[in-house]
Amino acid sequence: MRVLRVALSRGSGATVVGLMLLCAAAVGPAASPLRADRDPNRAGDGTTRAQRAGSAHPAPQPAVVPREKWLKGAKHRRAPVRYADPVEAAFIHHTNSPNDYDCADVPGIIREVYAAQAGGRHWDDIGYNFLVDRCGTVYEGRAGGTGRAVVGAHAQGFNHHTVGIAAIGVFTAGVPVPKPMTDAIAAVVAWKLGMSDVDPRSMVRLVSSNSLSRFPKGTSARLHAVSGHSDGYSTQCPGAALAAELPAIRKAAARLQGR
Repeated sequence: MRVLRVALSRGSGATVVGLMLLCAAAVGPAASPLRADRDPNRAGDGTTRAQRAGSAHPAPQPAVVPREKWLKGAKHRRAPVRYADPVEAAFIHHTNSPNDYDCADVPGIIREVYAAQAGGRHWDDIGYNFLVDRCGTVYEGRAGGTGRAVVGAHAQGFNHHTVGIAAIGVFTAGVPVPKPMTDAIAAVVAWKLGMSDVDPRSMVRLVSSNSLSRFPKGTSARLHAVSGHSDGYSTQCPGAALAAELPAIRKAAARLQGR
C-alpha cells in the first residue's frame, strides 16, 4: 500500500494531519489509470440482466447520501463513466484513515480521499462505488448512478462486474468494527447483488483483467461473492478485524434478500 499525506478537518475547526493508507487499487499506468483494465468481452448498458428480467431475490435500496453532498464543487478530471453488466461480486475495503472522527465530518473526509485518488494519483474519480461511516451512513462514491453497474477503480484486476464498498476507518486486528457500519455494508451488498440475483454467501468466478492482481491476466478466479480486497490483490485491506466480519456480513445480506 502506498502512503499519502492528507489533512482531515474536524468539525471543531482543528486540523488533524495524519497518514492515510489508501487500499492499493491502481488499475493501469498513472497517466492513464483506466485503459489497462477494460473488459474485453462486454461493456453493458449499466443495468443488470436481472434488473431487466426481474430478480428472484431483490433487496431494498438503503438510503444513500448523493455524492453532491460531499463533493461541494471539488472537481478533478473525469473520463466517461463505464458500466459492466452484471454486478457479480462485492469487494470490501477500509480507507485506513483515523477512526476517531465525528460522523458530521465524513463529507470532508471523503473529499480528502477523492483528492488523494483523483487529484494526487490522477485517477478519473474516487475509486470506491460506496463509502460507509461508523454511524452506518452510506455515501455514493464514484459517479455514474448508484443503481447502475458502474466500473470502479478499487480492486486491481477485478473492477468489472463488482462493486467496491469502503468502510471509513482502519480495521486492523483488534480494532472494533461498529455494528451500524457492518449492518450498512450488508444492506448495500444485499441490494447490489440482489439486482443480479447473486447469493452473498456464494462463490463466483471472476476473470482477472490485470496481472498485478493475485491472479495473472485472463485467469478465472474462484472468489467469495463478498470478498475482502486482499482476496484479489496483495494488500492488508480491509484489515483483519473487518475481514473477520465478512462471514456475518454475507449472512446478513442473504437474509435481507429473503434467502
